[in-house]
Amino acid sequence: MEKSSHNSTGALQADDPRLSEFSLFSGLDRQELATLIKLTDTVHVAAGEKIISCGDPGHCLYLIISGSAVVTAKPPDENVELARLKSGDFMGEIALVDDGPRSADVTALEPCTLLRITRVTIGVLAGLKPSASVQILSALGSELVKRLRISNLKYIDLLHRTRGEVQA
Repeated sequence: MEKSSHNSTGALQADDPRLSEFSLFSGLDRQELATLIKLTDTVHVAAGEKIISCGDPGHCLYLIISGSAVVTAKPPDENVELARLKSGDFMGEIALVDDGPRSADVTALEPCTLLRITRVTIGVLAGLKPSASVQILSALGSELVKRLRISNLKYIDLLHRTRGEVQA
């Protein structure tokens, strides 16, 4: 999906009331949001279409404007659902700070409208509206920390359960 199958028709408008509800944009004023929206692409994805493929190079994050998606990983034996995403959630944010490959698959569960934000978008925004780029990066950082804390708790729980099985 990232390479070719997107449709930028029906572009999002900065005055769309859904945008003010998203945590990623909560610190932006109307002008900052309008500038950001001008720098981004709106992507439309059909139900069942893969949005992100594990192993592919990442160059952007996607914010779900409408619709829902599922995040899955492929351990050796089966697909494992990692998360379900809905309007206001975003995925692929690591690509804004790291050139590594995508770490999971993300597939649309229903038709989705996505906002694509690239590293270049954030760089240009930093030149035009520096405080807006700081706000977005801060919101991304907060979300990454939240996800890391959840992952740490799951890892600790797994260690405790594994040790219990070994001792039993």
